[in-house]
Amino acid sequence: MSAPRRMVSLIGAPTDVGAAERGASMGPEAMRVAGIQQALEERGLRVLDRGNLAGPANPRRPPVDGYRNLQAVFEWNRLVHEAVYEDLCADRLPIVLGGDHSLGIGSISAVSRRCRESGRKLRVLWLDAHADFNTGELSPSGNLHGMPLACLCGHGPKPLAELGGATPAIHPQWIRQIGIRSVDEGEKRFVHELAVEVFDMRYIDEMGMRQTMEQALAGLDRDTHLHVSFDVDFLDPDIAPGVGTTVPGGPTYREAQLCMEMIADTRLVGSLDVVELNPALDVRNETAVLAVSLLESLFGKSTLVRRQGSRPALGVVGAGSRAPSTHHRP
Repeated sequence: MSAPRRMVSLIGAPTDVGAAERGASMGPEAMRVAGIQQALEERGLRVLDRGNLAGPANPRRPPVDGYRNLQAVFEWNRLVHEAVYEDLCADRLPIVLGGDHSLGIGSISAVSRRCRESGRKLRVLWLDAHADFNTGELSPSGNLHGMPLACLCGHGPKPLAELGGATPAIHPQWIRQIGIRSVDEGEKRFVHELAVEVFDMRYIDEMGMRQTMEQALAGLDRDTHLHVSFDVDFLDPDIAPGVGTTVPGGPTYREAQLCMEMIADTRLVGSLDVVELNPALDVRNETAVLAVSLLESLFGKSTLVRRQGSRPALGVVGAGSRAPSTHHRP
């Protein structure tokens, strides 16, 4: 008898309350138009599309005490938290279709909550052009899509920092940032102080994507829940123009595919965010189509059938191994 197919769920979170640009609220439908459900089903997964969450509209107000639209951001993240937690408890793999990256607070706090209950370790892969470690005091804009990791690590407004029932929801040592190339001045010092593992674009340029991912995935074992938070602006804007905060010099198509393929090789992905896709700035939905293609690779699509053990170690190693602490930090 064949093994039962894994169930994944699609959770649309159509909001841009945490962002500077309008348009990320249309991201979930763009991903559906690009065929995400069919693509995942062709990977042998069962797909439950839960539709879109219904939260507050974007109030478009200036920052108050360093935070723009705080109450609306909290409400959206509360809804995401509840939906992701429900899926995890039902043994489904939740995929949050954003929406802006502030939604990572709700999704990752839910994952961390479930990991605490089940006694599992957590590793967060943050694929992004930006560090997203600002605070209300450090941020030049007050936009909360630049603050989710700080909030998750306990450095943010109380409603968001406490959303998962524990503060901090995660520890900086659980995070691996990949593709970073735009960090605010105060944010640079803060990331350094917290000793976050950052694989910026200089590291990728010097060492290549393969070694980058081997280091980012080092130390995982079968008791680790791997959460991938994929901000589409991680990609070079030449191949992914449909984002509100483009930063030149990101990973190429092949580098991004290799990144996803090596994550897939771990077989440990338990939850996923796809955020900051902005169809209003896209060209014929090509960024959404590319994002779907990358998700296919994340869930195991490859050119050839590969035997387990036929390639060098790709990150699932003994507990005594760890990544070196000499990466380029912003």
